[in-house]
Formats: sequence, structure tokens, C-alpha cells
Amino acid sequence: MVVTKMNQINKVNLGKSEIEITKIGLGCWQFSGGSGGFGGRYWPSLSPEIINEIVKVALDGGINWFDTAEAYGAGKSERNLANALHAAGMKNGDVVIATKWFPFPRRANSIRKTIDKRLHYLDGFGIDLHQIHASIALASTKGMMDAMADLVKDGKIRSIGVSNWSAGKMRRGFEILEEKHELQLVSNQVKYSLLDRKIETNDILDTARELGITIIAYSPLEQGLLTGRFHEDPSLIKKLGRLRKMMSFGLRPKKKLERTQPLIDALEEIAQAHNASPAQVSLNWLINFHGDVVVTIPGASKTSQMEQNIGAMHIKLSKDEMSRIDELTQNYM
Repeated sequence: MVVTKMNQINKVNLGKSEIEITKIGLGCWQFSGGSGGFGGRYWPSLSPEIINEIVKVALDGGINWFDTAEAYGAGKSERNLANALHAAGMKNGDVVIATKWFPFPRRANSIRKTIDKRLHYLDGFGIDLHQIHASIALASTKGMMDAMADLVKDGKIRSIGVSNWSAGKMRRGFEILEEKHELQLVSNQVKYSLLDRKIETNDILDTARELGITIIAYSPLEQGLLTGRFHEDPSLIKKLGRLRKMMSFGLRPKKKLERTQPLIDALEEIAQAHNASPAQVSLNWLINFHGDVVVTIPGASKTSQMEQNIGAMHIKLSKDEMSRIDELTQNYM
């Protein structure tokens, strides 16, 4: 097991806030498995014991923040995370908690009306980062930013983020918060991986860098594709749930494996030089190639996966290795 004191891992500020986070956090969507709603249809159920163990390993390894959401099982992920943190002896303020409000088909006032429910499920842990979970909403950008600002002023949340927002909408939200409320938009949570680098060409990354907004990368391992385990044993694809199989591999899994095999081979080669894994190399590139702009939240449904995620922060890729990975993945921009 990788065990590291929290203060030995470098942290970065979340946007321009005073909140400090490790470059890798724990995404907690999988903690909603087995429930109703989108989360329950996607992930298998994890026992409370396994969830507690995963969170304990994360904490022991220096991870200091956890990302969950209202949509992850209608509060089940939030409650399971809170239970695991309590079991590990954590108290409010010991860790950074991020959650999200789902905007469609709701209006901005729902942000105010549902915050107490979010806090109820988090069972004593405060919300350090509250995020608008998607860009499609009945509410205006101004209405949502005003509602979020009210929560900050009322002491219900510490900071404001968004998820899946375009560069233009992100800038608009930033300007509303800064000019009207003297607050900052601190983050935009978007899909970003070696196999999905679109934020580098659609102005999201450049705008975030300009405004001092942190990019929180979700699905950084493409639901396990970048670990190489499906390339090594394609029969594992058949064991995935129907929805996850479709989202990860589409209608032609064999073609996707063939197309990504050269990258996996290169990641394997680089990983061997660092006594690491392809997944760890992938994560390390993601959190270091753009300086401190990008952090990431890989999930974990096993303690071994959590240990792998932690280990990714301790690799030091050379400039040549970083450049090689960059060149191999240019087609995914």
C-alpha cells in the first residue's frame, strides 16, 4: 500500500481560492452503484466495507479531496462518502468536499432550495466546492451564478464551480461572479484524457488558464481503457454493463482497441522505466503537462485502483517522455 503523509504531497490552489487540493482527488460516482437513477444503472453496487476501505486508502495516501454529486444516486454517493469519512475518523474541515447541482429541467431557485438536502446527505461535512453539473438548463447563466453567490454569502458553500461548460459560457459565469458579487468561478469540470484532448482546441483550456480557473478532468482513464487491461484481455469488455460498454467502446470495441494499441504500447514502455503502470503514466501526464491548470478525479472501485491513482502523483516523467505522449495523442484533439 502506498502510504504518504498528506503534507508531503504538493497541493495547488483551486482556482484563485484559498482552498488547496492534491492534483489527484477521488471521483465518487461509483459510490452510487446499485441505486436508482443514472449512477445506479452504470456502476455495480459496492458494499459499505469496500467504500470505507477505498476512502481510507485515499486518505492514507495523501488524497485530500473528494468529488461527488446530487445526480450520483440522488444522494447515495454523498451519503456513502460521508459515512466512509466518518469511519476514517475525519471531521468537517479535514478534507475538501466537492458536489454538484443538476440543472435540467430546473430553474435557478432550485440551487437554493436543494442545498440543505446536499448538506443533509453529507452528514456534517461542509461543501467546499459546489458545481453546476451541466450547461443545459432552464435557468440563465446569471440566475445560476446569482443563486450560487447567495449560497457563498450565506455560508452554505465555500466556492463555485461548473461542469461541462463551454469557454464562452465559462467566461460569462466568471464575469458575473466577479463584477456583480466580487466572487470567483474557481473550476470547470470537463472530460479530458489522452484519448480526448478537445479542451486544448475549443478554447476551454486557454480560457481557464487566462482566468485562473482550475480544470477538473473527469474520465481521465477513459473508464479503464487507458489501463491496458482491455487490450490485454478483450473478453473483459463483455463483463461490463451495457451502458458502460457503449459509452467506453461504442459499437465497435475491437476497432477501438486496435486504434489505441500503439498508445498503450508506448505507455507500457514508459511505465516500465518508472516501475509504474500505463494508468499511472496517463494520469501523471494529465496533471503535469499543463502546469497547475489541470487536476483530475479518477474513480476507484477497488483499493488496488486507489493505490494506483495515488502512485501516479509520485512519478516524474522526463520532457522527452511527456513530448512523446503528446505527439502520440495529437489525433485526439
